[in-house]
Amino acid sequence: MQHRYKPLADQVIVITGASSGIGLATARRAARGGANVVLASRNEAALRTICDDIDRAGRGRAVYAVADVGVEEQVKTIAAVAMREFGGFDTWVNNAGVVVFSELAELPTGDHERLFQTNYWGVVFGSLVAVKHMRGRPDGGTLINVASINADMPVPILGAYSATKAAVKAYSDVLRMELLEQGAPIKVTVIKPSGIATPIGDHGRSHLGERGQVMPPLYDPEVVAHTILAAAQKPVRNIVVGSVGVVTNMARKLAPRLGDRAIGWLLPRAQSSGKPPLTNDNLYSAGEDGEVYRGGHRHGMRTSLYTRARLHPVGALALGGGIAALGLLARRSRF
Repeated sequence: MQHRYKPLADQVIVITGASSGIGLATARRAARGGANVVLASRNEAALRTICDDIDRAGRGRAVYAVADVGVEEQVKTIAAVAMREFGGFDTWVNNAGVVVFSELAELPTGDHERLFQTNYWGVVFGSLVAVKHMRGRPDGGTLINVASINADMPVPILGAYSATKAAVKAYSDVLRMELLEQGAPIKVTVIKPSGIATPIGDHGRSHLGERGQVMPPLYDPEVVAHTILAAAQKPVRNIVVGSVGVVTNMARKLAPRLGDRAIGWLLPRAQSSGKPPLTNDNLYSAGEDGEVYRGGHRHGMRTSLYTRARLHPVGALALGGGIAALGLLARRSRF
């Protein structure tokens, strides 16, 4: 068996965390491209409405599975729905995630554990289920794990969240190595979004005394959805969505101590919204879903030239050379 990429119209795509933000944008875009989609989240009412809307507007068909990705047996039911409705799936997108805005010393252990249960173990459970299914398919399949720029560049207030995303990246990279050694017909992609204008701040728990928010500038969730679906159709290894995250990370590497001081001062202020904290966050149960954008209206930068270049072979070579040169400069600056 050998892996073969397919156009969207020939695919069945599973998406977790599909009832809002990046997951919802990806589901709608995939269906418009003709894919059949299996949407998973904890919010059945939102999923039912979303699937009805997609079935009316999209070329592809949408079904849903109600599941908490932090519970292994429930993740297995997502695959069971895909098998029952479509006979299987070609691409699995581990996108579900939660956030807690808090200094590490103020973060309750239970909330810290729950972050890892959803963000890390949800990816592990989804990956294991997806890989088991894809091993037996004639064309294999594609596993796409959504991490974050914070996997490479952890920041205050989102320290525990950053740790979960670093764990997702490490797990995915090693899984890729193991599958390659085994000759399995499965490709693994890691997507690392910069700041995205999703409702994450309107869903997340906060121990700041006020509601948290993602520091601007922000990108439109559609930029991430486009990248995810590009990776479902052609080889993409690890990719950052949005040049802001790349530039910030490189600047920090060039001057690490200055970067730590600057980020340590800026982030706690930039991530405080001034709004009262939520009483119905989504850390332990489904929150208010159904929106792609923070505040329900579209905003954020609608393109990333960096990410588009990375998705194009010639652009990727040019960018790779430039980033390597910057990396060499960063190493020299430390000695």
